Amino acid sequence: MSVIKPFQFMDKHAIECRALDVLEAMKTSDRHVPTFPLDSSRVAEFLGLDVVWDVLPEDDEGAIAARILPLEKLIEINETILDLKEGFGESTIAHEVGHWVLHIDRQAVDRVLRLRQKGVNVSVKPLLCRNNEQIQGIEWQAQYFASCLLMPRYLLEEKIQGRDITQWTDLYAIAADFGVTISNLLHRLKDLEWVSLKEGSKELLRC
Repeated sequence: MSVIKPFQFMDKHAIECRALDVLEAMKTSDRHVPTFPLDSSRVAEFLGLDVVWDVLPEDDEGAIAARILPLEKLIEINETILDLKEGFGESTIAHEVGHWVLHIDRQAVDRVLRLRQKGVNVSVKPLLCRNNEQIQGIEWQAQYFASCLLMPRYLLEEKIQGRDITQWTDLYAIAADFGVTISNLLHRLKDLEWVSLKEGSKELLRC
């Protein structure tokens, strides 16, 4: 039985709102009020998820970067194939949280758990993430969610005050403020259409 929702188009605005919903909900919990740089593990904990780092074996389609076991409410990160330094770890967990929020049918999960309590054995496949360079579909959605979660628009607007987002030194300082990679920050700013890269160079331009 699948507890993964059928693919549905979601625009950037809708995904950003879902990420903000999580952050706002966390503010109501004394133990999980979000602070930045954001600890993605605390977000997972707030949502009732455990996170473990483990060695995940390859399957017929190749390496698995991470997976969610819906019934166990567990996120497993493959520690052998991911560079978890300098913000990659936080982004990876936030990505999996995005899958949980956007793509796992939690009502279906609860139904399967109730059936199991009644002695009905129902198997549920995990949600697998692969370390693909070209992400699309639900992978793109989860990655965009992670970006919005780790770098909320309202905080970015605060952090860029007095800084020049076309200067790499300022961008590295902002990335450090959020605990993300410079690549993650640049993607976020480009998605917001605040900056663009001049074609064929590393020169940044304001949009």
